[in-house]
Amino acid sequence: MDIGFIGLGAMGSAMVANLLKAGHRVRVWNRSPGAAQTLAEQGATVVGRVQDAFAGDAVLSMLADDRAVRAVLLDNGVLDGAPVGLVHANMATISVALAQELAERHAALGLGYVAAPVFGRPDAAAAARLNILAAGAPAARGRVQPLFEVLGQKTWPLGDDPVRANVVKIAGNFMIASAIESMGEAAALTASYGVAAGDLLEILTNTLFAAPVYKGYGGQIAESRYEPAGFKLTLGLKDVRLALEAGEGRAVPLPLASLLRDGFLDAIAHGDGAKDWAALARVAQRRAGN
Repeated sequence: MDIGFIGLGAMGSAMVANLLKAGHRVRVWNRSPGAAQTLAEQGATVVGRVQDAFAGDAVLSMLADDRAVRAVLLDNGVLDGAPVGLVHANMATISVALAQELAERHAALGLGYVAAPVFGRPDAAAAARLNILAAGAPAARGRVQPLFEVLGQKTWPLGDDPVRANVVKIAGNFMIASAIESMGEAAALTASYGVAAGDLLEILTNTLFAAPVYKGYGGQIAESRYEPAGFKLTLGLKDVRLALEAGEGRAVPLPLASLLRDGFLDAIAHGDGAKDWAALARVAQRRAGN
């Protein structure tokens, strides 16, 4: 397929590399040119304008947040010039409000739109082991499904309304943050009685909580291994805020999310914003005097 790809951070670059390996023609655009040049050496075509990525069979985007999505795709009229019938799969984690706005804007312009946020960090993206949440019109999803099969281990269909995929992604990240918080607090408790975090988490992640999130982040907490960041703590704060906004939009109280927001702010105030979001556990340790 002839694909455009917008946004070449750690996730996007790994995804483009896999698309190229699978034999797809990929035109890439990024606000900073370094990552694009690296992918050009692997066979990607670098375009100078984001508008030039909106051509061919489909375009995928993986931008950092609402602000980046709005600046790149909405504020400069890029969608207005896209060819009718083109399918755009937005793979970023964005607010439900922006998800609704994007869906309406694409429909008004005759463009296919699929919300396709992912579960998985850059290592999973590089290994093509992402879990992809996909929502949008069936024809649009069908157009980009062959690309999702290259990028991920499973696509989870969530119906016609793109907002559904985004709210599931937000809910999932909220649950990950909650797991990190609970492990941090539990480790602070047992440390006060002389039980090391590593001993506690080895037991719990091999018995009651033998799941990838607990094992992965539990290992980081046990080892105080927060750099390099697979997912920055500042991005964790962003996603918890998205959960709170989504809840407020439907009058759904999320008291735990409010606690998490304050914990992330505490961590950032203590200089941990650029660390992996597992460093949220350090807040509980500080509060306990550990």
